[in-house]
Amino acid sequence: MVTVIIPALNEEKTIRQVIRQARRNPQVNEVIVVDDMSSDNTIAEAKKEDARVITSTHVGKGDSMREGMLMASNEIIVFLEPDTPTYEEDIVGKMTAPLIRDEADFVKSYYERQGGKVAEILAKPLLELFFPHLLKFRQPLSGMIAGKKSIFQKVEFDNDYGVDIGLLIDMHQVQARITEVCVGEIETDRHPLHVLGRMAKQVANAIFKRVNIFDGGRRQTDETPHMMREQVEFALKELDRQPKKMIVFDMDYTLLQGSFIRTAAQRFGFTRELNDILGSQKSNYIKTQQIARLLEGKTFSELINVVESIPLIGDAVQVIRELQVRGYVCGIISDSYHSIANHVKNLLGLDFTLGNELEFQKSVATGEVRIPSQLLKDRFSRCEHDHCKANMFQYILHRFGISLADSVAVGDGENDICMVKMAGRGVSFNSTTPVLDDAADYVFRGDSLKPVLEVAR
Repeated sequence: MVTVIIPALNEEKTIRQVIRQARRNPQVNEVIVVDDMSSDNTIAEAKKEDARVITSTHVGKGDSMREGMLMASNEIIVFLEPDTPTYEEDIVGKMTAPLIRDEADFVKSYYERQGGKVAEILAKPLLELFFPHLLKFRQPLSGMIAGKKSIFQKVEFDNDYGVDIGLLIDMHQVQARITEVCVGEIETDRHPLHVLGRMAKQVANAIFKRVNIFDGGRRQTDETPHMMREQVEFALKELDRQPKKMIVFDMDYTLLQGSFIRTAAQRFGFTRELNDILGSQKSNYIKTQQIARLLEGKTFSELINVVESIPLIGDAVQVIRELQVRGYVCGIISDSYHSIANHVKNLLGLDFTLGNELEFQKSVATGEVRIPSQLLKDRFSRCEHDHCKANMFQYILHRFGISLADSVAVGDGENDICMVKMAGRGVSFNSTTPVLDDAADYVFRGDSLKPVLEVAR
């Protein structure tokens, strides 16, 4: 069977058509859309086609491709472009045929037209100089490719326009069998000049890296950090409709029927270390940093598989839809990790999610964590904790001009007390903490979120 991966950024107009085209091939049993932090409705549109949706850990096509590949459950993988819906009837069949017949390990596509400007003026001359044996491929920069997962795991995914030429060179270096197939006529190279210039520089860097040439011989290393996104701005930029009411949920034991970090501890064998950290007298800030170190070396796909193994509260999707109909903007504020909570957001159709930023390098957790400044105490904070969800809750209300009276907070644990107490209506849900029950306006227990609808009118 075949997995189709579609890296996407702001492709709400075409993503559904591309998913449908992928599914025309009967051997496609998995379609993964890797969202590159779109600001439009790409995620919602992809979910209408029942695609599996994940959000990349960093901005950039290469990381999206790698993370989709790591999530794939099949050995044969096809990468499709999200903005070109005029494919042949069965482009997946064309791309995978050499793989299924075991005639190739990696397949490049080409179109019935002259190559693009960057390919003809830059990429091919550099290949002729450094890798002349690769000149036989008509369009070395084509982004529609297919291959075997076991081979993709051996190569590097540059996180920019150099990803396609880099994969071609690396596939040759690992002695993969490479072929190419024609996929019809597609009009491309409509990029403005300044974009072509940036593309050319990144393509050149990808080639130079593979012959150890960098800016006059200065070698770059894989330790160059990715630019970290400003998480809060990304999470909230979709809320330009100026909502008047807001409801915020905790994630663990509230939307999920379990705890992400405890489930991860059981799966990866660090339960004792986790309990030692949680039982210490150190501040939540220090504990957050220590717990993140327990995840060092775990891949993004391993962590997503952990959260997907935890059942959701059964009626969460229906309750959230009804809340949105009532005019509420719905989100998560979690002391877990944004990449994990964001996946829960995608599953449930929430509007935003905020949490600690677990750092990844090439889709592998580094053990480092960045705590958003909005979680930390400042001169406007209403509670005395150095690190508290209430600070983020207060920031969002102020940012959108939402009154406390029009806010609801739902949580289950000690770390939710200040947020639940601050909200116009605070809800304790399945709490084992009597102090939270005392602080809340409403206390609910059970396996349904429907009682929250009685509060959020």
